[in-house]
Amino acid sequence: MFIIKYKKIFIGISIILVILSFVSLLVFGLNIGIDFKGGALTEIVYQTERPTQEVLYSNLETLNFGSILLQPTGELGYIVKSRDLNDAEHYSLLKVLSLQDKNIPTEMSFNSIGPSIGRELTRKAILAVILISLAIICFIAFAFRKISSSATGRQGVASWKYGLIAIVALLHDVTIPVGLFVMLSHYYGAELDTLFVVAVLTILGLSVSDTIVIFDRIRENLRNQTATAKADFSEIVGKSLEQSYVRSICTSFTVILVLLALFFFGPVSTKYFALMLTAGMFFGTYSSIFLASPLLVLVEEWQKNKHNK
Repeated sequence: MFIIKYKKIFIGISIILVILSFVSLLVFGLNIGIDFKGGALTEIVYQTERPTQEVLYSNLETLNFGSILLQPTGELGYIVKSRDLNDAEHYSLLKVLSLQDKNIPTEMSFNSIGPSIGRELTRKAILAVILISLAIICFIAFAFRKISSSATGRQGVASWKYGLIAIVALLHDVTIPVGLFVMLSHYYGAELDTLFVVAVLTILGLSVSDTIVIFDRIRENLRNQTATAKADFSEIVGKSLEQSYVRSICTSFTVILVLLALFFFGPVSTKYFALMLTAGMFFGTYSSIFLASPLLVLVEEWQKNKHNK
């Protein structure tokens, strides 16, 4: 009952973190990658020693190609992200990266993505997030359709409100990692690419599973009430949390350990992906325990006060 007793404090913490994430997004913005705005991606591997990024950046400034991002890959390679290049500019880029023929790199791949493809990817990414959110609301509303008439003798919380609260929790779980990514984008040059979208969709799936587990425990405890032993709705939610939070924390902790291993020991290209998923798992577990369930109690209390007036 500790969580339900201090529910307004925990909900307040979530509101503050979400506001800070929105503020960082408005102030710094996102560094959009070539997957969405179009551009060229060149992967090279040096024969002997890989030059430092500082040396390469100083040489690349002479090209006047605008913003160029160097991303280390493997032991000797770089992934070079730039605006769309023609054949002559592509040749000039490779020549500069060769450092005056002292250490000629081998070009492993060169891909060009046009702005129209980037716009199509953006549209599909937004559509995927919207459709998944609607599917979650419909699924929870259907799964909890018999919970509206609770054993407390009151109307209880309607099944569609369980789905709506789950979406609120999901927005919380996605917004805060996005705020973290904005800071990484501003200070370390992280780019919003297709892996970012995959991370967001994965967070949506992983976070809602914890919330549904706790909601399902609430549903079972409501069903198991007898006519002579009716408990208050907040007590049922508190009891359900006590029965579920250890499982949720342990499950999330094991996943976070794997993601941290990927972050520290995995390839450079997946580091930000692993970090976003780690933040999503952490705040997803937090929201399931400290946000979604307390919000249920607040909704039920609001309905009760409205009914008594």
